[in-house]
Amino acid sequence: MIHLSRWKVILLALSVVFGVLFAYPNMLSQSQREALPGWLPKSVLNLGLDLQGGSYLLLEVDVPAMREKRLSNLGEDARTVLSEAGVAVNNISRDGNGVVVTLAEPAQQDMARRSMQALIGLGTNGRPDRIVQQQGSDRLRYAFTDDALSAMGPDAVAQSIEVVRRRLDSSGTKEISITRQGADRIVVQAPGQSDPAELERLIGQTAQLTFQLVDVQNSVQDALGGLVPPDSELIPDEAGNPYLVKRQILVSGENLTKAEVTTDQNRQTAIGFRFDGVGARRFGEATAANIGKPFAIILDGKVISAPNINSAITGGSGIIQGSFSITEASEMVNLLNGGALPAPLKVEERRTVGAELGADAIRNGAISAAIGAAIIVLFMLLAYGILFGGISVIGLALNGLLIVACMSLFGATLTLPGIAGLILTFAVAVDANVLIYERMRDEARSGRSVVASMDAGFSKAMTTIIDANVTTLAAAAIMFAFGAGPVRGFAWTLSIGVFTSVLSSVLVAQVLLAFWLKSAKPKKLPIAE
Repeated sequence: MIHLSRWKVILLALSVVFGVLFAYPNMLSQSQREALPGWLPKSVLNLGLDLQGGSYLLLEVDVPAMREKRLSNLGEDARTVLSEAGVAVNNISRDGNGVVVTLAEPAQQDMARRSMQALIGLGTNGRPDRIVQQQGSDRLRYAFTDDALSAMGPDAVAQSIEVVRRRLDSSGTKEISITRQGADRIVVQAPGQSDPAELERLIGQTAQLTFQLVDVQNSVQDALGGLVPPDSELIPDEAGNPYLVKRQILVSGENLTKAEVTTDQNRQTAIGFRFDGVGARRFGEATAANIGKPFAIILDGKVISAPNINSAITGGSGIIQGSFSITEASEMVNLLNGGALPAPLKVEERRTVGAELGADAIRNGAISAAIGAAIIVLFMLLAYGILFGGISVIGLALNGLLIVACMSLFGATLTLPGIAGLILTFAVAVDANVLIYERMRDEARSGRSVVASMDAGFSKAMTTIIDANVTTLAAAAIMFAFGAGPVRGFAWTLSIGVFTSVLSSVLVAQVLLAFWLKSAKPKKLPIAE
């Protein structure tokens, strides 16, 4: 194993080139990185919240509220599809995880069942998410399956993470960390963002856009007095004035493909929108069937405007007028393009880490890393001399270079626990050299030649080195899988360090000692004296 192989020299050279190329951008300013040629890497190592300062939010996805809303929508879906099919309904009442529809004409039960079965879709497990059951001669039970109800929570959390990510990225915030914690919580860490209230405002808006007809057949005053028709609801506008609108949603923001800031015919700021093919068809059919009637544009539970339908709108696009400032319109466009939250988010915890605290953490982390590295270097030089100890130090330097390069390549975030993992990685890296050197020393003292001692040092110590690093890697994998935040940062740095330390400590020692052996042709092993 001590023979100088060409492939080892090439691999070592490539490792050095890789480390320099991907670690070098961290030494440049933003403007200098942008001026680099396109073929050079420009990604850098991101600093975590504890090092750079910023805002921390712990959010809880309100899964019960989302389930309740979807259960309420079951009744409206059943009422709409049965009305379109010409089936008369006496009553729709809640029943567990569904609703019971009581028909006015029992003879229409088969027609009603077929119509409602058209609403059944497939859940994430590929099975039907809803069921339609006959109950007696005049009733049908329309409900979610148990699997569908169970999947609502995990699906809502996963969708919320993606929506939050799109919203914060579109607002220009960089290096955002958004992770899941537990069953229904989301952790948002925004380095460099000093105002958590601004994050809350961007995240907290559900951005649910719906188009619903205004109920002109019933009085708003009667509805305020408690006589709200079953197929209508009261919704206020931004000034608090109530509107009586139909519960049936003509088109929703789910069919939105693009939103943008524009102006209306009076050159006032407005929000332009465009639907996809399905949304454009529904919008065209709804406006064609209700010419002369007003329809409400509702955003997050408030009526933004309620214009009259003068003609069929078949182009699939339009504008939303309102008293928007340019800033408000821009933020709303970002929210609409990012998508609606599937469930409300509640802020459970908020923290702000000041930039001065982050600077202190960086300084203290750098000092601790420097002290740790200095102790390791001093120990190796004193224990194994300038030659063997110096080779270990060179491997240690390459190890640090490769860790920074790998973390920069993957866009990883360095945290304070990550610095602790980095220091531990340095210790583990030289531990491999200690095992190799001690084995060489034992072999030389037993009377074996220099070449035989060095070869035995590498071959017999390798099993122990691999075993120790596999164990470390397994521990890091467990921490990364089940940990969160700082624990994951520590595990990530440690995992990268396992691979780079084996490469740097073993390969550097093999190549450099092989060069020394070939050129010096020593009679004795220096570390055996």
